[in-house]
Amino acid sequence: MNLLDTINDPNDIKKLNLAQLEKLAQEIRAEILSVVSNNGGHLAPNLGVVELTLAIHSVYSSPIDKIIWDVGHQAYVHKLITGRKGIFLTLRKYNGLSGFPKRSESCHDVFDAGHSSTSISAALGLAKARDLKGDKYEVVAVIGDGAMTGGMAFEALNHAGHLSTDLTVILNDNEMSIAQNVGAMSAYLNRVRIDPFYTKRKEDLEILLKKIPAIGSTMIKVADRLKDSLRYLLVPGMLFEELGFKYFGPVNGHDINELKTVLQNAKHMNKPVLVHVITKKGKGYLPAEENPDKFHGIGPFDIKTGKAYKNDTKPSYTSIFSDTLVKLGEANPKILAFTAAMGEGTGTTSFAERFPKRFFDVGIAEQHAVTMASALALEGFKPFIAIYSTFLQRAYDQIVHDVALQNAPVVFALDRAGIVGEDGPTHHGVFDISYLRHIPNLIIMAPKDENELQHMLYTASVYNGPVAIRYPRGSGLGVQLDDKFQEIPIGKSEVIQNGSDLTLLAVGNMVETAKKVAQMLQDKGTSCTVINTRFIKPLDGELILESIKNTKGIITLEEHVLAGGFGSSVLELLEINGVSKKVVRIGLNDEFVTHGNIDILREAYGLTPEKILEKIEKEFILKETNKFKKIAINLIGRSK
Repeated sequence: MNLLDTINDPNDIKKLNLAQLEKLAQEIRAEILSVVSNNGGHLAPNLGVVELTLAIHSVYSSPIDKIIWDVGHQAYVHKLITGRKGIFLTLRKYNGLSGFPKRSESCHDVFDAGHSSTSISAALGLAKARDLKGDKYEVVAVIGDGAMTGGMAFEALNHAGHLSTDLTVILNDNEMSIAQNVGAMSAYLNRVRIDPFYTKRKEDLEILLKKIPAIGSTMIKVADRLKDSLRYLLVPGMLFEELGFKYFGPVNGHDINELKTVLQNAKHMNKPVLVHVITKKGKGYLPAEENPDKFHGIGPFDIKTGKAYKNDTKPSYTSIFSDTLVKLGEANPKILAFTAAMGEGTGTTSFAERFPKRFFDVGIAEQHAVTMASALALEGFKPFIAIYSTFLQRAYDQIVHDVALQNAPVVFALDRAGIVGEDGPTHHGVFDISYLRHIPNLIIMAPKDENELQHMLYTASVYNGPVAIRYPRGSGLGVQLDDKFQEIPIGKSEVIQNGSDLTLLAVGNMVETAKKVAQMLQDKGTSCTVINTRFIKPLDGELILESIKNTKGIITLEEHVLAGGFGSSVLELLEINGVSKKVVRIGLNDEFVTHGNIDILREAYGLTPEKILEKIEKEFILKETNKFKKIAINLIGRSK
């Protein structure tokens, strides 16, 4: 019998014995492997937390008890055993199961996630809400060792310890190995320190000592110092103890019985507890165990070989950035590269291998990366911060206060700008124009193709001020790359074609879409000017205003939210110059974009050439329509 088929609710987990839980763990791994190999997703993190998730749900009672998953990319096991196994095949598909916790999806998902280092703050908030309302439930935050590099996690730990709030933080450490002797010693210390009998006897002894006149309190302090000295020598939890947490660990994260024992004891401590769990990323699937970074987030792949299916041989924008950055670094020893724990994803690993002393992986600490880079820039270096568009949001104040205000020549290489696909609303890079465009001193560019990207990177490398370059996820157009870098004049757009009826102003990957729309309109008798704006800031106002003199209307195209986006900047340009002209803005409306295949999402949100054509035809009376109107009028006149 397949045990997974019998699990419809977390309560079903509590009915299983140890042998059954271990069998269930194997079945869950097989199910995750099967679905992710077809749909893509975060494989290694989820394979690593199977036993941990089963232990959590064995001890705690969701949804009464609140379980928060930091980042949330390791919550597939949680989803499978909380009533969603029937739709698990739809994972990350349009209108299917999200790859991250989602409150609208299940009562067992108590806090939406997608970015890191938020879980402890959320857990503290839920715990204080419980206390203020007089409720009774447990709060558990599961956070990875990578997410613990984020400053927000330490801010929350510090506050939780200060408040002495009853909550449990599970630190899922998948970078360490458990040495046998260390594991045995820590297991012994844990048994002593978490045993309720030991805790009670310790409290009784303190009460007795306090009754001894004059020396009782001193004896307690001496005993505490001796105890602390021994503990700090033997237990690797000193930092957490100093922050006010009771520390248990390290615990073998693949031993369900040991995990249940520790969590049961942690559950009854009535104070902040940190449980340090050691797991192996990719556990149970050899290719993922051997290459956990590769299988952290992966597209569809062959289970037998572990090799990803590749449908497109054209180079990606990320790879073009990577190659260009190395070339620029070879020519200019002042060029540095930064990443926030995303070296592989952002394409900075090649630079790191070539120039290790000029490369900085700061961990999940985007704010720190921006400020540190600014200081280096002010000392004559040229830092390139390679970062996903959605993650740069986390460092907004640093961009304003530490970079732009001082006009520091930092380059922000914004990968994954626009719709990114299956990771959904927390990962779509559709807000960067809005949150960057209003910042003084900052130049914003977007390339129409991979060749223009390399020229923009070179332009940014020689420009003495802050620059942001946004480019999309995935493959480029496959255009020929120039052998020599060219500096693009700041703020100068490019006319792709001239026309007499409409002006299409496009930015980034929407330039190619604009060209297709213009051709479709041409086939219907409408002539269009197409402009590759290139610079979102500063706009090439002179070229745009001159072009629109001879056309009846303007269409702006961007893969970005309309509020405060590129189209808004065009409207501002017209208003400032007193120009009255009809403008139709094509972009994303005031809503979060869901998860799904990129092509499906572009269709759903009206960003395909066909959908754009429909909107233009509704908004403008085109030549073909006029032609048919004239014919109709003539026919009516003859009939009279």
